[in-house]
This record gives sequence, C-alpha cells and structure tokens, in this order.
Amino acid sequence: MCGIAGRVKEMAVREDTKREQLMSARDKAMLCAREAFEYKALDLVFLDMAGLTSFTDYFLICSGKSSRQVQGLADNLEGTLANLGIKPLGIEGRVEGHWILMDYGDVVIHIFYEPVRYFYDLESLWSDAKRLIWSGNTTVQGQDMDEGTL
Repeated sequence: MCGIAGRVKEMAVREDTKREQLMSARDKAMLCAREAFEYKALDLVFLDMAGLTSFTDYFLICSGKSSRQVQGLADNLEGTLANLGIKPLGIEGRVEGHWILMDYGDVVIHIFYEPVRYFYDLESLWSDAKRLIWSGNTTVQGQDMDEGTL
C-alpha cells in the first residue's frame, strides 16, 4: 500500500511541477496582477527585472489601505497560486501586514501598506527597471515588455 501511495504522491508532484513550468514568468505576473486587482489592490506596478538581477524576472508592487487588506491580498494571491500548484519559495512580513514579500522565484510580489510603500519607494530604488503600470483588468498580448501600460 505504501508503494502505491508513494507513486500517487510522486505523480501529483510531477503534475504540479509541469503546470508551473508551462506558465511563463510573465503569465504568472499577469495572473497575480489580475488577482490583486480583483481584491482591490492599489497602484499595481510591474518592474521587468531581467538583466538587472539574477534572482527574479519580475517584481509586482501594489498597496493596500490597511494592514488587514494587505494581509488579505497576500492570502488570496497565495491561495490562487496554490490552486494552480504554484508554491512560494518564501513569504515574509505577513504578521505585521506592512510589507509582505512573496517570493515565487521568477516573480516576486511586494504588497505594501500604502504609507510604507512610499517610505521605501522600491520603484525609485530599481529605477533602471522597465516599469509597467496595470491599467485595469485587461492586458496587451504580444507586446514587448517596454515601459508603458499592460
């Protein structure tokens, strides 16, 4: 019985890995943006980190009006990605809810309590990155990741 259960678990892990590999970093970032937008995240911004860092391809930065909203955004994003078999490498700052960092490897999500975001000003810190602003629940497909609107 243990042999069968072990093989079933191994097959499920392989299926989750395949599903994650099929989703590009850009698709994952877009999914996260749509989900954050649905849960009323404010000022969604993408930073294309390709060529600037070795640890991720995209930053998604957004804000909430309260620490509870920040925590709720993180919970919903984590749940949505978990349902797709995508697990974080790590999540920091959840208890305080002022700045939650969710590391998904090729996409790193920063969810800030609004005043904290302006204090740390990551967008200025990474000013060399191409900046893309989320303009609602639509995306432009097939467009290069140049500065502008998604």
